[in-house]
Amino acid sequence: MRVYWGDLIRGLWKENAIFRMMIGMCPTLAVTTSAINGFTMGVATTAVLVCSSLLISVFRNVIPKQVRIPVFIVVIATFVTIVDMLLAALVPAIHKVLGIFVPLIVVNCMILARAEAFASKMPVMRSITDAVGMGFGFAWALVLIGSLRELLGTGGVFGINLLGANFVPWMIMLKPPGAFITMGLIVFAINLIGMAQSRKTGRLHRNLAPACHSQGAQREGI
Repeated sequence: MRVYWGDLIRGLWKENAIFRMMIGMCPTLAVTTSAINGFTMGVATTAVLVCSSLLISVFRNVIPKQVRIPVFIVVIATFVTIVDMLLAALVPAIHKVLGIFVPLIVVNCMILARAEAFASKMPVMRSITDAVGMGFGFAWALVLIGSLRELLGTGGVFGINLLGANFVPWMIMLKPPGAFITMGLIVFAINLIGMAQSRKTGRLHRNLAPACHSQGAQREGI
């Protein structure tokens, strides 16, 4: 079984749905008041994405192009219903907190986009790998945002107190403005890292250019 590492890594970082492409913002901003909420939503979304991509890829050659979008939505909605019922049965407390945002996975732009742009055109293994990468990328972004908001809003993460009893919680981090603040700071930090890497790559190319030119001139002289 071949693993397409490029497809996997692309979704984790280069084309991360939240921090790079800025899609799927509704659950990102609404349910990430804690790390466990972000983790659960990320796992649920990943399960729907992988299962729907698998099924769409298997039947990609028999789905009429004229009705492909309605078919994709029906497939996605089926798996969303299954995931919603599983969450309600296994983790009812978290399911209650996530509320309407679990059924709204049906209209998550990332899932429909991967179905249309990738799963409907690629073989099964590539579709699964792409779905896993995009899903895990979505999940770790939710966990990161939820962890930061929970840490600053309560002093701990996953119920573990990390900042001590003297820490005064920043209650704003558990409210809607806290989601925007956290999201903005993370994207700002990621962009700074990207610009630093670009400058480093640019300097490396400038340093290598004279050496390559000199070697070329020597070969021409020879």
